[in-house]
Amino acid sequence: MAPRESRREPFEKLYARLEQEVEKLERGGLSLDEAIAVYETGMQLARQCQELLDEAELKITKLRESFADVPQRANGAIARDGGDALEDYEYVADEELAESDEDVS
Repeated sequence: MAPRESRREPFEKLYARLEQEVEKLERGGLSLDEAIAVYETGMQLARQCQELLDEAELKITKLRESFADVPQRANGAIARDGGDALEDYEYVADEELAESDEDVS
């Protein structure tokens, strides 16, 4: 059996389904049994959405913590592994690299 993670719907799809269930309840005209069933489905969808949001929040927290340990250089740039900061490098477009290679030939 495949892990639960691979079968889970994305947050956006779950949330859209939750909105549809809320709209059904708001429109009214449902029997008591139908309303209870729609409410139950909505609560299950809300729980799934909340689980996904909690997981996303945990990932963001872990990322923030992992970057908090990266040493800062005097100029505020991030130094990685004691090496140069990204600001120490100049961006060169692929076209410029191709032109400079042609000049060398």
